[in-house]
Amino acid sequence: MSIEAADLVGGGARRVALATAGIVAAVYLVIAVAVLTIVSHSLTAGIDDNLAQSLKVMQANRSGPPGSGFGGRPPGEAPFGAPVLWWAYHPDGNYDNSSTDAQNIKLPVSYSSISDPQTLTVSGADLRVRGGRVGDDWVVVGQSLASVDQARSTLLFAEVLVGPFLLAVVFLGALAIGRRVAAPVERARQRQMAFTANASHELRTPLAVIQAQAALALAQPRATAWYQRAFQRVDEESRRMRGMVEDLLWLARFDATRGERKAEPVDVGVIAQQATDRFGAVAEARQQRLSLRLEGASQVIAATPEWLDHLLGVLLDNACKYTPDGGAVDVRVAADGNRVTLTVEDSGNGIPPEARSRIFDRFQRATDQGAGAGLGLAIADAVVRATSGRWDVGSSPAGGASLAITWPRLLAPAAAQAGVAESGASMPQLESGR
Repeated sequence: MSIEAADLVGGGARRVALATAGIVAAVYLVIAVAVLTIVSHSLTAGIDDNLAQSLKVMQANRSGPPGSGFGGRPPGEAPFGAPVLWWAYHPDGNYDNSSTDAQNIKLPVSYSSISDPQTLTVSGADLRVRGGRVGDDWVVVGQSLASVDQARSTLLFAEVLVGPFLLAVVFLGALAIGRRVAAPVERARQRQMAFTANASHELRTPLAVIQAQAALALAQPRATAWYQRAFQRVDEESRRMRGMVEDLLWLARFDATRGERKAEPVDVGVIAQQATDRFGAVAEARQQRLSLRLEGASQVIAATPEWLDHLLGVLLDNACKYTPDGGAVDVRVAADGNRVTLTVEDSGNGIPPEARSRIFDRFQRATDQGAGAGLGLAIADAVVRATSGRWDVGSSPAGGASLAITWPRLLAPAAAQAGVAESGASMPQLESGR
């Protein structure tokens, strides 16, 4: 990947990571506030329940003459233990009974206004109070909210501490995922741009030749022989351009309909026989020997017949093109176990080992021989990948190229043998020469 592409991927990944971290931060803030509110409410509700229980205990323990305290306890003794405070107000508004800790605390509001739970601020501290009648007296009980404030502070500190760490993890994780997701997209974009540039370059060359020949022909009268040579060049370049356009259109249709095409049982031997028959005239015109050999029974795989026929056409066209006059092209289809192998070998110059890893790239040619655009083997590789095949590129016994493709066999050997037994025939080997 180029530096520009890496910067583009990195910039996009950072933007996605920042957006993700921002969304997570907003969600985390809402959750943190909600948790803080729920915890505070829950602790405060617990204190309210404790105050209500304290009033009930006071009412249950109310015995003895007025002024003798609750349950016989002397004035000033806290019957409920710290941190509950209580005040007992007489009907005349005075009080002489209170918890020890509440003796010097004066409520900031009228005791008669204290009924339902409420929060009062006394000497800078929050106090939760509740009131109710106990006998003839009005009793107010209270409890400090220091424990609630402490719990809230601890929770807030934990949320503030965890928040940045969580956001850092989310940002780095989103950045890594964004880079991983964007990298294939960027590579595909780069390949598309390179493909467009290469296609434009390849099409520009024949167009330039045709334009130049037409300009020269129109510039001044020429001899008949010159016009014949010019038209031959125009014809060659037109054929080259037409072949390239057909390959580009085939690739486009293949990419567009790959997911829509359903594989069906296809006999590789039958497709190979049809292809060799079709290229017999081409081989004969070049004094080449084209042979086909079928080995084993039931060379059936799961594929699309049109794709497989196009694959054989590409392989035979390349083999005939790069094989010298008088050479040989051998096609072999073998069924062995759970595999079907198609091999095309020629007696040409072969493919250099260092170029074998690049021959399936679009607009890539192993040699300068021939006038192709380097799309044939790219089409063949697309078909092989779509049909779950596997390439094996090597050298033929004659020193030329050997291209072998292996597919999973659709029909098991036992089923194929059963079919042969029922028909009373066997699959012979076939060899034909041109």
